[in-house]
Amino acid sequence: MNGDADDVLDDDMEMECAISGKPRTPMAQRFRGYLPVVVDVECGGFNCLTDALLEIAAVTINMDEQGLLYPDHTYFFRVEPFEGANIEAAALEFTGIKLDHPLRQAVAEAHALTEIFRGVRKAVKSSGCKRAILVGHNSSFDLGFMNAAIARCGMKRNPFHPFSSFDTATLAGLAYGQTVLAKACQAAGIDFDGREAHSARYDTEKTAELFCGIVNRWREMGGWVE
Repeated sequence: MNGDADDVLDDDMEMECAISGKPRTPMAQRFRGYLPVVVDVECGGFNCLTDALLEIAAVTINMDEQGLLYPDHTYFFRVEPFEGANIEAAALEFTGIKLDHPLRQAVAEAHALTEIFRGVRKAVKSSGCKRAILVGHNSSFDLGFMNAAIARCGMKRNPFHPFSSFDTATLAGLAYGQTVLAKACQAAGIDFDGREAHSARYDTEKTAELFCGIVNRWREMGGWVE
């Protein structure tokens, strides 16, 4: 993370802590005031501006008394395609999503984002952080689709950093020599059922386990202490 936006956030946090007299929490210290929130999306194609957002899930991350991260709460929604959205048949075949399934119970993009953001803001506040930062496997893809949906819905209060993210494909490549989610989980000793893959909820929860495992492993090797 870098840039003027990050510098301003750091200055604001230091000022708030100085005024309140409260020390920054361990989680707030760990990622410079950002709370990691794992996000995965399933879509109707690769173009975030034209292709439908079909599923979105988010997992908030918490920290225990030993300073180790763990997945906390999962939010998941099936999403109605926005008006005029493109949906590639190959994308549906790849994800296994059936748009006409009677139990799909999809909601509008605005509803899904509103509910997820409500939970994320609560987690940000309770952790003592100032903002969330997206964690994803090939995170630029998920961040692009989320930001495009935010723009379509005209949402003004986005709890996430608009362009920075943590990419577990990169982190897993460094830690385990694997960049595919299933193979990275296998290398990390995390159970992964290929039959459940490409569900936003399943992939998000596995990505959260992977992210926490890599960060915790780094801590245990002496890479970060409070």
